[in-house]
Amino acid sequence: MSKRLSMPEEKSKRIAIGATIGGVLLVIMLVVIIVVQFVQMGVRRRMLNENRALIEKLQQENERNEHDLERFDDDLKYLYALYMGYLPPNSNG
Repeated sequence: MSKRLSMPEEKSKRIAIGATIGGVLLVIMLVVIIVVQFVQMGVRRRMLNENRALIEKLQQENERNEHDLERFDDDLKYLYALYMGYLPPNSNG
């Protein structure tokens, strides 16, 4: 008995080995792609959370600044009224 395979058997064996290697490489590539996607999702989620925290902080600062602006506007109107000669109601002028 000869250990040598006939030509069609040898060719089919090579095709099977090639297909197996191709399949394994495909699976490895898909796993790498999935891992990269999960990492990107984690990075984006972290950035989203950071952005949400920053938005909340800026909204609070905006509310505080609006309150200060209203107070300064009232003070400015009061000072302008005094400048124009209006006296406060409790003055003895």
